[in-house]
Amino acid sequence: MRDIEEFEKIIDYKFNNRNLLIQALSHSSYANEKKKSRTSNERLEFLGDSVLSIVVSKYLFEHLTNIAEGDLTKLRASLVCEKSLYVFAKEIHLGDFILLGKGEENTGGRERISILADAFEAVIAAIFLDGGFEAVTKHILRFIPDDIQHQKKPVFNDFKTILQEIVQKNPEEKVEYVLVGEEGPDHDKRFVVQVCLNSNVIGKGLGKSKKEAEQMAAKEALELMGYEAQ
Repeated sequence: MRDIEEFEKIIDYKFNNRNLLIQALSHSSYANEKKKSRTSNERLEFLGDSVLSIVVSKYLFEHLTNIAEGDLTKLRASLVCEKSLYVFAKEIHLGDFILLGKGEENTGGRERISILADAFEAVIAAIFLDGGFEAVTKHILRFIPDDIQHQKKPVFNDFKTILQEIVQKNPEEKVEYVLVGEEGPDHDKRFVVQVCLNSNVIGKGLGKSKKEAEQMAAKEALELMGYEAQ
């Protein structure tokens, strides 16, 4: 693993409490090997997801004043989706600094989309807890494309958002994603998710992360509805 100080220089933020950063970089496989001496980044990922959404929402609301709510929602979804976070993580060489267990290390975990995306969110949470909203906003906004005001299409398709927009036209309808299975060893796990409409299964997806599996389930549901998901 490359030096923590080097990572701080890359992200242009110096931590007051470096333990937060170390936790953000600690994948569950590494934490499990270290047992009680190390906590994984999963809780920080949970917080970082919300902080990221708030910062991006605020930025889009303030800068794209002529864009309708529906288009803002799609644009935000494309910026905070797993594929985008993976791209952002690569920009700061995050994979070089993540702490991994031996299994993940030996099977290409440093390049795995889900691991990098989750760690990116965990780092966001660590900065937020260490330096507050202003510091984390500065960090996040460096990844917003310069031409965002001219973007008419999302960076990446977010099938969950598209499906939700279709379904919410009927207020009585409810969409739910259910994890129904896991396959493979810990270092190469696949998740199986079903998407249900009022308890009826309308799509099924397989992915290397729960988020990816949910996207694939939504994509299948859209295709069954006649929507040409790309």
